[in-house]
Amino acid sequence: MKAAEATALGKRVSELIQTGDSGSARTLLLPVLTRRIPFRALDRIGEEIGAGSLPSVITFLGSIAAEGTLGGWPVIGCALARQSDRDQSGAFERCQSFIVAADTWYATDILGERVPGRSLALDFDGALALLEPWRGNPNRWIRRAVGVGVHVWAKRSRGTPALAPRALTLLTFLEPMFEEDVLDAVKGIGWGLKTIGRFYPRELAGWLHRQVVVAGRRHRKLMLRKALTYLPPDQRSLALGTAGLS
Repeated sequence: MKAAEATALGKRVSELIQTGDSGSARTLLLPVLTRRIPFRALDRIGEEIGAGSLPSVITFLGSIAAEGTLGGWPVIGCALARQSDRDQSGAFERCQSFIVAADTWYATDILGERVPGRSLALDFDGALALLEPWRGNPNRWIRRAVGVGVHVWAKRSRGTPALAPRALTLLTFLEPMFEEDVLDAVKGIGWGLKTIGRFYPRELAGWLHRQVVVAGRRHRKLMLRKALTYLPPDQRSLALGTAGLS
C-alpha cells in the first residue's frame, strides 16, 4: 500500500466514524489489518483516524483492539499519538489501558514507541511527568513500555550534544527500574539503556558505574548485557570498574 492510498483510506475511515457509521468503518479497515502491510502505511491510517473527535474515535479504537490483529496496534498507536497533541494525559491513559488489554510484547512495543516515545521527543518534561507512575505499575508490560519510550527518545536524539543533559535525566528516571526482575519488563528497560549507550556512551558508562560498582545494586544479567551493547572498550571498563586492571 502506497502512502497516498493509506492516507486516503484513513480519511475515509475517519469520515465514516465521524458520521456515526463505525460499522462500515470497521468493515473497510479490518481486511487491511489482517494483511502484511508496512507499519508506515498503517501509521498514516492511524494518524487520519486520530484527528477525529475523541469520543467516537476512542470507541472505534476499542473495537479494533478487540480484534487483536497485529496491524491494529500501529493504527491505534498513531491515532493515540495524534490525540496526544490535544489530550496528552488522556492519550497516555488510553495507551496504558490498551497495553494491559493486549497483554503481548509486540503490542507493548508498538504502542510504547508511538505514544510515550513520541511524546518524550516532542514534550520531554510533560511526557516524563506522565510516565512517572508507569515505573511502579504492577503490570510488567506497562513497566516495559517505559524503556521502549526511552529507546525512542534516544534514537531520535541521534546523540546531539545539547541533549546530553536529558539523557542524564532519563538515566536518573530509570534508576528505580534497574533492579527490575521480571524478564518481559527487563527487555524493554534494557532496550532503553542500550540505545542511550549507543548515542551517549559516556553518560551511560558513568551511570552504570554508579549503579553496579559504587552502589552494588543487584540486577538481572540481561539488563546489564543490553546496557553494555554499544559501549566502546574504555567506557565498558569504566562501567564495570575494570579500568586499569590487567
